[in-house]
Amino acid sequence: MWHLLEPLHAVLYYAPEAFEEAAALGYGTAERWPSYFPYRAAPLGEAGPRRVASAFYSFSPRMVAAHIEPAWRIARPGAVLQARSRAVDRAWRALFGDRVDSPELAEAAALARRAAEAAGTAGRPLAAANAALPWPRAPHLQLWHAATILREHRGDGHLAALLVAGLDPVEALVSFAAIGAASEERFASRGWSPAEWAAARDRLAARGLVDADGAATEAGRALRRQVEEHTDQLAAGPWQSLGPDGVDRLAGLLGDYWVTVLASGLLPSETTLGIGKV
Repeated sequence: MWHLLEPLHAVLYYAPEAFEEAAALGYGTAERWPSYFPYRAAPLGEAGPRRVASAFYSFSPRMVAAHIEPAWRIARPGAVLQARSRAVDRAWRALFGDRVDSPELAEAAALARRAAEAAGTAGRPLAAANAALPWPRAPHLQLWHAATILREHRGDGHLAALLVAGLDPVEALVSFAAIGAASEERFASRGWSPAEWAAARDRLAARGLVDADGAATEAGRALRRQVEEHTDQLAAGPWQSLGPDGVDRLAGLLGDYWVTVLASGLLPSETTLGIGKV
């Protein structure tokens, strides 16, 4: 379900309509990060770099500070949330056309909302912040909002799994690259310096998790497998609330929309999330 819903959420960070809305607020659009950070962090309110770095985890604190320190001077979180909603509305209408008003999408939205409303938010700051926002009225925006709550719920749980595994933010990326989840060049987008990356690799090597070339050892692969299994376990509650038939029905309803997003070319072919590889 994460694989199906994540692309529907992620268009916010890549669609031209989202960049247009961000530019209207005053954010730069030469790259995606000036809008990514406020769009994703706005539900937290005027959170500073330390809080955002904590919630986002894998980004270098320097990179977070560079984008968050000016973010709320450019636009207040409430204005960013309004722009975010407009961006999703416009992007989804451009992608799906009349299908945004279809009974199938409305049914998918109702099922996804049920799952999202069943998601526990204790100890999950990004899920809680998004769950506290009002539900949109339009079914397609309800579906996006549900997908956002569910992906942040899973992400918050993933951070807990990384902490249990003893992987700090940069070690989490190095160990993920070591199993081939994405290239090291792709992970460089998280803002860590080569020296910080090398130091994290040395720490992992001292634990027997990567070899001299930086590839995961058997122990390293086992630890990452445990992280993913723990993440799935922590993310299971909302889907258990739907039951197998509800989950199967939602998966079937989402398929055409998922294909449309992937075929649009908006999303990068390689991401740091490891979708399709882990």
